[in-house]
Parts: sequence; C-alpha cells; structure tokens
Amino acid sequence: MDVIADPLSLLRERTSMKWRSFPADVLPLFVAESDFPLAAPVAEALIAAVRRSDTGYVAPVNGLAEAFAGFAGRRWGWPVDPEQVSTTTDVSVAIVETLRLLIRPGDRVAITPPVYPPFFDLVPEAAGQVVSVPLLNGQTGWTLDLDGLERAFQNDVRAVLLSNPHNPVGHPHTVEDLTALSVLAARYGVTVVSDEVHAPLTYADAVFTPYLTVSPEAADHGVCVTSASKAWNLAGLKCAVIVTAGERMRAALAPLPREVSWRTSQFGLIAGIAAYTHGESWLDGSIAALDTNRGLLTALLDAELPGVGYRPPDAGYLAWLDLRSLGWGDDPALVALEQARVALSPGPLFGEPGRGFARLNFGCSPEVLAEAVSRLAAVV
Repeated sequence: MDVIADPLSLLRERTSMKWRSFPADVLPLFVAESDFPLAAPVAEALIAAVRRSDTGYVAPVNGLAEAFAGFAGRRWGWPVDPEQVSTTTDVSVAIVETLRLLIRPGDRVAITPPVYPPFFDLVPEAAGQVVSVPLLNGQTGWTLDLDGLERAFQNDVRAVLLSNPHNPVGHPHTVEDLTALSVLAARYGVTVVSDEVHAPLTYADAVFTPYLTVSPEAADHGVCVTSASKAWNLAGLKCAVIVTAGERMRAALAPLPREVSWRTSQFGLIAGIAAYTHGESWLDGSIAALDTNRGLLTALLDAELPGVGYRPPDAGYLAWLDLRSLGWGDDPALVALEQARVALSPGPLFGEPGRGFARLNFGCSPEVLAEAVSRLAAVV
C-alpha cells in the first residue's frame, strides 16, 4: 500500500501541537508527529465508534491485549501473554506508574543520553534520581556503554529506563547489547523498563529485539511500555500498554491503581486494536515512504550541507543531526528557527551529548524535506 504525506495546505488545517506551535512560515519538523493521513482501518473504526456514540469508559476486558499480542507475534516472533498486558493513557504515564512501584523514593535510575527529553522529568516524577550513562558512538554506530552501566549499578543505580529503538538516534539495540545488559541487571538486582514505542517503525535492513525476549533474566526483571501512537500517528488518542513476561514483574505491578487503566482513552483503545489487527499493510507503506526519505536526507545533506553529520536511523522517522561544524552554537535549533524558519528539536534537551545537535522529523513529504534542507543551507 502506498502511503503519501498530506499536502501542506491540508496539514495546516490540523490543530495538533506540530501545526499550532509556530507561525505559518515555519516548517515544523520537531515533534514526533508524522504528516501521513490516518490509516483507513483506524479511521473507519473511530468513525464507527462515533456513529454508535461509543464514547464511554474503557471496558475491563477490551481486546487490546490480544491485538497487541497478535501483532508482536507476527512482527517479531514475540509470544506475548495477554494476561500480562495492561493499558494506560500513554507511554510516559506507563513509565512513571511502573517506576513508582519498582523503585523507592530517592533511588537512582540510569538513562542513556542523548535520549528522549521527558526521561529527565519522568524519573523525578516517580521520585527517582536521574543518572546519565551516555551512549557510545563509534565507527560501527551506537552502542550501550555496558561498562558505564555496570559502574552505575555498583553505585546504587536500581533501575534503567531504556529507549529501544533509541530516540533520537533511531538505533534498535542489538540482541548482544540487550543480553549483556540483562545479565548485568540480574547480577546487581536492577530493574529495566524498556520504552519500545518506535519498534514497529524498524526498517527492513535492521532488526528490532524486544528486551523481554533476550534472556530469562530480562523476562524476570524487565517491563516493556509501548503504544501504537508513533507508528500509526495516534499520540492524541491516549492509549499505551504495559507488558511483563515473568511472574515476579507481574506480581510487582499488580498493585497498580485501578485508575491507571481506567484513564485509558476509549478512542485510543479502539484505534490501537484497529492498528494492531488491521493496520500492518498501511504500516508497511508508511515505512517504505520513510525509507525513501531517510535516503533522500542523506543525498540532500551531502549536496547542500556536507559538513553536517548524519547517520540514517534504523528505526523511526527522526534524524539526529550533528551541526557543530556550522558554528551555530550549543543549540543550533535556535538558528534554524530564527534564520531558516525550520523548527527542529533542540539537541541540548536530549542531555549533555546533545550540545551542537538537533533532531529533525522526516515523517513528511519529500518536497517539504527538500525545502527544509534548502532553507538551512541558505543560512550557511
């Protein structure tokens, strides 16, 4: 199925954050919303719900766990037990509510910057303290700093908040790194909460591995939090899942307040079921369009901004751009916005390693992407 981004004239009628944060002369390539039209099975399910006035509270038995389990099995060969799947509003809420049960107030929680900026706030919201263990970036790509994580574990880090695939660099952590992490976490009694929201957007030339599948240790001490929100552009509908794979974690999360699941959006749940059950053809078309764009971005940067560092992501539609050669300072997104009228996500928000970087969302049309790079190049 071909998936084509909506034209700018239609996109500017949207009222979401992406299209209401800046004036109309700015190309908004910052927040992780895509410009693709809603998948037909999702749209039809939502329209049908409106027509039958199905706008009440979510039912305690609702079919989302089975839908996610079916998708995970088909996509990744992951045998998810629906009895170990619960729902809530979004991945951020899932992270906070999970950590609240798995750590004590004041416990140290490791994150791996450059990383999704809310991680820096979600850990304190759960009464934890952030400990940064930056990713390593070598000739072969991004890797977890396993030695750094072990040192953190030796210094009383009690949990890891993992991004897999990693936002903003688009790296699905390798099975070798995840397995090594699971062994270390088991050795030091550390819990791993893995945010896997970008996993469905992994490209065909890469491999995504769910953390809970890499070892018995991971299944024992790990929790997955994820959603259909990024892959099918459903962030505003508010529905996420919390997945466990072992009896210890199932028991640890059993005290989650009932309100955590009651806050799930009925529309988010209906959309998620439709996406996981009937949306794979659309998803494949979306990934094909994004694959074209990630290659186009390489060509555009080579031709117009050859000093900019860019490693094409293996998952997702977010590009992590090294703009230090341009001399635009610690936060080059400011220059991009003020002088090029292109809105990027500021690199410093992703942690100390983000100074001189910015994140660009290429989940748009090739024409918009080309215009954005041309505007940036004109400033140089």
